[in-house]
Amino acid sequence: MVGALLWVVAVVAMLGAASYQRATGPTYPLRGEVAIGAATVDYALVRSWTNTTDALVQVPDPGQDAAGYLVWRRYPTADPFERVALTAGDDGELVASLPRQPAAGKVEYYLELSTAAGEARVPAVADDDPVLRFKAPVPAAALVPHVVLMFLAMLVGVRAGLGAAAGRPESRRWAWAALGLMTVGGMILGPIVQKYAFGAYWTGWPLGYDLTDNKTLVMWLAWLGACGVLGVRAAEGRRREAGRAAVVLATVVMLVVYLIPHSMRGSELDYEQLERGVDPVEAIRTG
Repeated sequence: MVGALLWVVAVVAMLGAASYQRATGPTYPLRGEVAIGAATVDYALVRSWTNTTDALVQVPDPGQDAAGYLVWRRYPTADPFERVALTAGDDGELVASLPRQPAAGKVEYYLELSTAAGEARVPAVADDDPVLRFKAPVPAAALVPHVVLMFLAMLVGVRAGLGAAAGRPESRRWAWAALGLMTVGGMILGPIVQKYAFGAYWTGWPLGYDLTDNKTLVMWLAWLGACGVLGVRAAEGRRREAGRAAVVLATVVMLVVYLIPHSMRGSELDYEQLERGVDPVEAIRTG
């Protein structure tokens, strides 16, 4: 019963982490609402797009002969903003497209809407304008196992930490399992996904400042250290207690890491270098 309860808590923690990751970070849609006269428009503005096509931006049509513009420029640049007229989509929405960019290229944008009842800016405040980053295609064969293994590592790691805190003997094997899942999911498949999306296997320390790479490294090192203290064989006395403490500490580190939004301080195309003729892959920076 105790073991089953610990698994339930671990599953809840993993699902909570998954939900938090989907709700935060700079790659998920920017959601909000804006009032136009008596009408309210709920919007979800895209902030990530695969660069095989232009990025589609859409908002619900507020009616009353609505019209408007998509206003955008490359980011971060001092380019003048360009305006693209919104058109009626097939699903009762107003749509326009942002021109595709090389991998890691970004554009900032906002919408201007007008109806017979009034006008509105989306988002209402300029400081909230979304920044969309383009990425190259990532095969599902690499992306899906990466995501699945990382959340399995979270599940098994929390279970190991809870077991260690409760003095359960099986926590040792779950700690080793968490390290294995993290090694494959984070330290092998993670760089492969990064290579497909942005042209480099690793952009964290010591090569760059990509926060996703760096937090994966910190988490992996924490579990590597915990398993090093645990050892391959069961220990007794002080070493056993030290191993349990190390597993609990590694679990805390992992939970803190998962509270950091995904894709922060990630790859970004340097347009100044691009305009000097530098290859787009070589013009990508991080941090």
